[in-house]
Amino acid sequence: MAEIELRQVEKRFGDLQAVKPMDLTVYDGEFIVLLGPSGCGKTTTLRMISGLEAVTGGHIFLDGRDVTWLHPSDRDIAFVFQLFALYPHMTARENIAFPLQAQGESQATINKRLDEVVALLRIHRILDERPGKLSGGDRQRVALARALVRRPKAFLMDEPLGALDAEFREAMRAEIKRLHIDQHATTVYVTHDQIEAMAMGDRIVVMSKAEIQQAGTPAEVYYDPANLFVANFIGSPGMNLVTGHYTANGTLRLPGENHYPVPESWQQALRKALGGQGDVVAGFRPEAARFGPDGALSGEVYASDLHGAHTMLHVNFDELDIVHIRADRMTSVVPTGDSVVPTDDYPIGTPVRFDIDPNMVRFFHPDTEAAIDREAGS
Repeated sequence: MAEIELRQVEKRFGDLQAVKPMDLTVYDGEFIVLLGPSGCGKTTTLRMISGLEAVTGGHIFLDGRDVTWLHPSDRDIAFVFQLFALYPHMTARENIAFPLQAQGESQATINKRLDEVVALLRIHRILDERPGKLSGGDRQRVALARALVRRPKAFLMDEPLGALDAEFREAMRAEIKRLHIDQHATTVYVTHDQIEAMAMGDRIVVMSKAEIQQAGTPAEVYYDPANLFVANFIGSPGMNLVTGHYTANGTLRLPGENHYPVPESWQQALRKALGGQGDVVAGFRPEAARFGPDGALSGEVYASDLHGAHTMLHVNFDELDIVHIRADRMTSVVPTGDSVVPTDDYPIGTPVRFDIDPNMVRFFHPDTEAAIDREAGS
């Protein structure tokens, strides 16, 4: 397979800057996900890599070769689209074999490679069916097989699961990831679904407003977001973000008469970033809350959602701020026939007290929206 490198690649449509100058390297055998809301530039980036969209500036390298101005057919890249793009008059077998026929491969080579991808994707039963008779999941498998059969240097996938229902999406997520591991294929995958990104990517490139906001492993973008956008965008719900005032005595004054004793590990970094004291945005994930009668923070349950093994509590901090807290242990039970079922321990209106795990709290500058580096103060 191959490494893909983008050097100051950008795209403009008239006065609209669809992608700002971007530097990005996709390493050999890496599965990288471009994640972001609609209009952020992720699909345009993918199309520039493929050659379907001409760059306005910059260069694209594939396996060390400058392919910026090469025709898509000369880049040795396979593209999998959201809407399958299968030929309706051909059977699944004919659709899969077509790229090899177009390249002039021998029938023996075509049969050998077709047998390999059919076995890999387990689609023997549908080879003689036309796309119109196949389910969405099977059509996507045929589209993947057609890409795999070429043995390209890299795979580009543009929201390939977007047209599938939830059950098929879960199955196909696992299948695509398994294929990636088996093939060790360099893959660039575009999605707006963060669950897909977190589950599949070796690295996630979070995009917004035509530029990269952060590139890192799923754990990095989840636990150490680079700015407020990433903190809010990643996670369901996103990171709790509450503005408070950091005081000289090391306490953060928060809404609703709450006072949070800032962990010692953050004190020096905050003093440096804020010039001693000042407003700052505190962030913590729902699972970072630790319930207890002596918790430093308090609120009232506004709503609750049962998620099976845990309940997501929506807690009023004050009139403006609602934070989300995950309650993992539901100890109350009610009888239902011959069994008992856990119930919600936190009905609406319940006052709650909690602390924040000091290892999971993060801070952001309210003006720049950038994360404050805890190590910068050391």
